[in-house]
Amino acid sequence: MKCALHKLIIFLVSAAILGCSSTPPKNEAGWIGYTETGQASFYADKHQFKKTASGGLYNHDLKTAAHRTIPLGSKIKVTNVGNGESVVVAVNDRGPFVKDRIVDLSKSAFSSIGSTSSGVISVQIVVIE
Repeated sequence: MKCALHKLIIFLVSAAILGCSSTPPKNEAGWIGYTETGQASFYADKHQFKKTASGGLYNHDLKTAAHRTIPLGSKIKVTNVGNGESVVVAVNDRGPFVKDRIVDLSKSAFSSIGSTSSGVISVQIVVIE
């Protein structure tokens, strides 16, 4: 009886925690179409050739990005809401770890949709793959 009660309590606590989750399901198909709007920044030069969360090395010449929760390996379309320019990038890292930013782009990805002199731009991201 005690064991069954413990299992029930664990189940109920787990269900409550999962029910409070604010991120989409972790399977890739559940992420396709996920949209978010906010600020994008780009990696500083000091990160060149440093290890990313995916295990590869960051290269500012590649079209890559960091996002806190979108699965690594996903492709996202990033659109500069100020000028309508878009770029498709692969999520290969975690971040950004600055409040009010939703994505960190490689320098080449950022510069293809905006000027790096601005530092940050308003973007919309959509998971496409």
